[in-house]
Amino acid sequence: MSHAIRVVVVDDHAIVREGVRTVLEGEPGFEIVGEGASVSEAIAQAIALAPDVLILDITMPDGSGLQAVPEVLERSPATHVLVLSVHDNLEYVLESVRVGAHGYLRKDSAPAELRAAVRAVHSGELFMTPEIRRRVATALTEPQAAPVVEPPPHVLTPREREVLFAVAQGLANKEIAARLGISRRTVEAHRDSLSRKLGIRTVAGLTRYCLKHGLLSG
Repeated sequence: MSHAIRVVVVDDHAIVREGVRTVLEGEPGFEIVGEGASVSEAIAQAIALAPDVLILDITMPDGSGLQAVPEVLERSPATHVLVLSVHDNLEYVLESVRVGAHGYLRKDSAPAELRAAVRAVHSGELFMTPEIRRRVATALTEPQAAPVVEPPPHVLTPREREVLFAVAQGLANKEIAARLGISRRTVEAHRDSLSRKLGIRTVAGLTRYCLKHGLLSG
């Protein structure tokens, strides 16, 4: 009899970790061997436990979970990464694949789909739902526009960089205002300035910019 798939779950919400545990351990063939709630814990758990599958959220307190993927794959080569996210932006999906993740699944997926995803990435398959796979295929076959030269991070003020970091973490304007001790209207003004300076208007695009320029190290 084959051994159970050893899984580590990293998400900053305890209720999500408990839900994943319930879904997987409620059926034979899965074992949750560790949990974490941050990028640093994802890396530490992967190194310490060498799980078969690391289930990883994107938005966490110390940055984007996608930051952890390259180091996890380097330090624990046998581990396969499944991104489990509330986001369905195509940019997130493509960035997940680019950094080496083996699958991408939304958090509102059915329990059976989560179990199927874990089995698939464990076996070395690239797992995506049919809808996400269609969107990726369309994006890859569409004619590509001329590459856009992105402004370097130094064009941003220190406060704009703080707002950018918070946006990339998935915080709403109200939460950013509370964290930085400024008004919500001031946050909106900084976000408008970010969009003008960087030419990026989506949260996924801003997150990708942060990843590309190493701004999510906290």
